[in-house]
Amino acid sequence: MNDQTKTSLPRNVWILTASQALILSVSSMVVFVGGLVGAQLAPLENLATLPVASIVVGTAVTIPPVTFLMNKIGRRRSFFIIGIYSVLVAFLASYAISASNFYLFCFSTFLFGATYSCVMQFRFASMESVSEELIPKAASMVLVGGIAAAFLGPEIALFGKDLLKVEFAGSFILLAGLFVIAMFFLTGFKNPIPRETANESLQRPLKEIFKQRVFWVSILSATIGYAVMSFIMTATPVSMHVMDGHSLSHTKWVIQSHIVAMFLPSLITAWIIKKLGLSKMMITGLVAYLICIAIAFAGKDLGNYWVSLILLGVGWNFLFIGATTLLPQCYKPSERFKVQAVNDFVIFGTQAVASLSAGWFIFAVGWKVLLLINLPFILALSVVILKWRTKKA
Repeated sequence: MNDQTKTSLPRNVWILTASQALILSVSSMVVFVGGLVGAQLAPLENLATLPVASIVVGTAVTIPPVTFLMNKIGRRRSFFIIGIYSVLVAFLASYAISASNFYLFCFSTFLFGATYSCVMQFRFASMESVSEELIPKAASMVLVGGIAAAFLGPEIALFGKDLLKVEFAGSFILLAGLFVIAMFFLTGFKNPIPRETANESLQRPLKEIFKQRVFWVSILSATIGYAVMSFIMTATPVSMHVMDGHSLSHTKWVIQSHIVAMFLPSLITAWIIKKLGLSKMMITGLVAYLICIAIAFAGKDLGNYWVSLILLGVGWNFLFIGATTLLPQCYKPSERFKVQAVNDFVIFGTQAVASLSAGWFIFAVGWKVLLLINLPFILALSVVILKWRTKKA
């Protein structure tokens, strides 16, 4: 293996990056459109964010079966099966909006959870495709696809808004087209061969894996990071557009900027990890969360929303990539599917609770109290990371 091969990323990683850009558009579209369609169709105003929360609940519920499927038939075949499934769900969502059926629309976004579960496996597939020293770079690069997804989702939502008789029904037809293009890219993906030795073939029970301090640092960083981000992000379109009267275009811009900020730092996070180390990068992510809350609490002008949501995205990126890079230190290659399943189930199960409760909290207690609720969780995670860093040192 020459030096060029050792430092360059393989074809699999680039294929997954392009596919992530297309498929992850489902997330930015549902975040942007879900609350708006919900506000029009929901029988009660505090159910407006239920379509957004439903995709998170669907993700948590479908992580175990999606991971099991990939373990049994391989990642490549699983990607195609879930791709076809996602196209059908997109048509169902379009029909639900056309029929003004709120609960069917929520069910369709719930079904998109399997699509999101599949995309979340891209980061593991990329890390399995590279040598150990390239793991942070591979994980970061795949997440770069989210930059394009941040624009694609809301843009095709607006482009397809008036494509059919009912607003936003055509948006999901266009989303189905993105899924088809992603499946074309994935034809070039090859199942990675796990780096496994004879001594690693025996799997440890989960309770033994749970005893590792690094496992809890990884899972708590990703879980709290995702929950705080989702709690604030889910409530933002309702707070901005419905309560504070900001325009739809301004609301779209804030959500797009937030999602770009979630993924753009991925271009340099491998370098940051090398220079600062994982623990310092994750602490920086928590500091970004605290500044985000302070700016959002200070006022409801467009600038406050925009800057705070950008910081929210950056904080999530540092915490999530840090946690993702740490996780492989907890398991052998033969244990990867079960540990990845537990990890993502906890992350997205908690995120589901955050998303589901965001709609209730924003109407019941308001934007400022909703922001303050996040502080104890941020401070608790700071203690966990600092204690781990001290023990490691």
